Amino acid sequence: MTLIQLEYIVAVDTYRNFVAAAEKCFVTQPTLSMQIQKLEESIGVKIFDRSRQPVIPTEIGEKIIAQARIILIESKKVLEIVQNENGELDGELRIGVIPTIAPYLLPTVLTRFMDKYPKMQLQIWEYTTERIVHELKVGLLDCGILSTPLHEAGIIEKPLFYENFVAYISENSPLFGKKMLSSDDIGEDKLWLLNEGHCMRGQVLNICHHKHNYDSSGRFEYNTGSVETLKKMVDINSGITILPELSIVDYNEDQLNRIRYFKAPEPVREISLVTTQNFVKKQAIEALSREIMEAIPEKFKSKKKKEVLSFQ
Repeated sequence: MTLIQLEYIVAVDTYRNFVAAAEKCFVTQPTLSMQIQKLEESIGVKIFDRSRQPVIPTEIGEKIIAQARIILIESKKVLEIVQNENGELDGELRIGVIPTIAPYLLPTVLTRFMDKYPKMQLQIWEYTTERIVHELKVGLLDCGILSTPLHEAGIIEKPLFYENFVAYISENSPLFGKKMLSSDDIGEDKLWLLNEGHCMRGQVLNICHHKHNYDSSGRFEYNTGSVETLKKMVDINSGITILPELSIVDYNEDQLNRIRYFKAPEPVREISLVTTQNFVKKQAIEALSREIMEAIPEKFKSKKKKEVLSFQ
């Protein structure tokens, strides 16, 4: 049994396809298949059911693959010890970020991080929460930046800051004259929402108990994964949308005039740096955490969870 063989069975389990797994491991498909077959022969069990498409692990194969993931993680910690001893961050860091955070947080953070740690290579993906959690568990990501709590087994959450939700209102809205809003106010106008699969959609629905994002005539339901698109829909088509506060930091005076905060208890979301229990690259992830905290405005650092109402 070799680490290479373990890498190959983990790759096949991750991609559920021998050809795709071989491509990700930079070997030919016959080479990967032969090594997995040798491993199966040496331990006397079948790890994969090759009669199924996509290929799936056998019952005992699932247990072997789970242990293989642990072994591979622990083996990587040997290199991490050496890097830590040298005192310089090196290597690759794979980060998943939800789209409602990425454009407002990452540009500044990544510039600072790369300037301080020029030997680090960052790979960033904007994914939904569900996909980030999945790819953390199968080892395709090293960490995630998303809204918590997740209540996921095997996932570790490190809260970074708490961010208010605010309302962005059209000048034609009946709510425009109000200085502050309550959740009950939202029912007075049409609400533009993110589409299914985005955690912020559920959080907004919890705030205002809406189910749809129809236009005023009720003729269409608009679906988007972009916070900026929601704002433009309000600008052009009237109505209201709910935005994360970090997204309005650079708003001009006219745009801020359309922002309304909620009455206490204010709806907020918790933003955390998320890893698996046996994660590696601890120094790099801790450095990323520090850069995030240095980049966010002071007002976000001062918020405490006990002072606000969190919607999940």
